[in-house]
Amino acid sequence: MARRPTLPSSSSPSARPAASGPKTTAPRPARAVNRQVDVREWASGIRLSGFMVIMLSLVVLGAWVLVPTLGTYIDQRQKIAALEASVQVSADEIAALEQEQDRWDDPAYITTQARERLYYVKPGEVVYLVDNDLDPASLPQEQVPVSDDLVETPADWMPQLLRTIAGAGLAQNASAAQ
Repeated sequence: MARRPTLPSSSSPSARPAASGPKTTAPRPARAVNRQVDVREWASGIRLSGFMVIMLSLVVLGAWVLVPTLGTYIDQRQKIAALEASVQVSADEIAALEQEQDRWDDPAYITTQARERLYYVKPGEVVYLVDNDLDPASLPQEQVPVSDDLVETPADWMPQLLRTIAGAGLAQNASAAQ
């Protein structure tokens, strides 16, 4: 059996107290102990047996064989999860289309869709189509004429740009939504 080297201590073995007396621990004064370990001496104390080398090589070989397999397994599990999510989305779409198909079997729904989408009417009915039925406050205001004079504004351009973008995004369109 290989003997491992011990760390060097600040006191010699002869200065240590004997083991037969009562042990009393006196508080040690706080001082920085600078212990340096010689790495070469420590590494030379490690002895490898043939069994340890064989076992270490088997562990490395096992890791070399299993890591790609594990990566393939994880990749396949991710693909399976993505395909299951795709199947669920397709099933939801199929359910929505079947529900839409069931609605088209109802004569009242067909009549409503013909009136709203194609503007069909029953014989004898009068239909009034109203153009520009939006509130005048929501219509875009007319622009003032552009002047020929150049005027420098004291405002910073960045807040004005942000206000313009926000205003364009929140404006209601004058055309009817389809």
